[in-house]
Amino acid sequence: MKQSPIIAPSLLAANFAHLGRDAKSVLAAGAQWLHFDVMDNNFVPNLSIGPMVCQALRDDGITAPIDVHLMVNNVDNLIHAFAKAGATYVTIHAEATPHVDRHLQQIRDLGCKAGLAFNPSTPIAMLENVLDKLDLILIMSVNPGFGGQKFIPQALAKIQHARQLIDQSGFDIRLSADGGINLENIKTISDAGADTFVAGYTVFKAENKQKAIEMLLSLA
Repeated sequence: MKQSPIIAPSLLAANFAHLGRDAKSVLAAGAQWLHFDVMDNNFVPNLSIGPMVCQALRDDGITAPIDVHLMVNNVDNLIHAFAKAGATYVTIHAEATPHVDRHLQQIRDLGCKAGLAFNPSTPIAMLENVLDKLDLILIMSVNPGFGGQKFIPQALAKIQHARQLIDQSGFDIRLSADGGINLENIKTISDAGADTFVAGYTVFKAENKQKAIEMLLSLA
């Protein structure tokens, strides 16, 4: 059953010189989660932030759920590092490892919730084999690596398919859409079945962050 909507602003759109301040500002404005994009300049053509930054946010008093999205090839060490650093969710990419089942179980064994992400061109057929180990499914609606891209419409069919699989399974799994989400398309994405929305620029670049989040939640 579809869960209540969650807005998870991507820290990739924040001001990295004031990351703690910006993270607290969107949480104070009504965001329920923080989305933490980790890029290795290998799996994706960009390099971002690591476990020390996640730990720093926790040390700075942030208690909200942090969804760590690993856009990396070498997931083993980073799963352990982010679990230790205070991640709530650790989301790996289906394309990044031939051992998806093992790594999802590893995430849960370390006390985190397990997520699985799919690039725009990747079929989601493998979900049927790992639904019992998932707390989150993330459908990429842009090609990962950079913020500010436009939503890829073909992602809607994948979101619908993932929603069907979740509902048929009976498991308590959130369905997240990540990339190009804004006030114009969030209702359509929600209608397709998503309940968790990674919105970076739409939130962080808004003149009034609270109003932007309220509108996103209302439309979702």
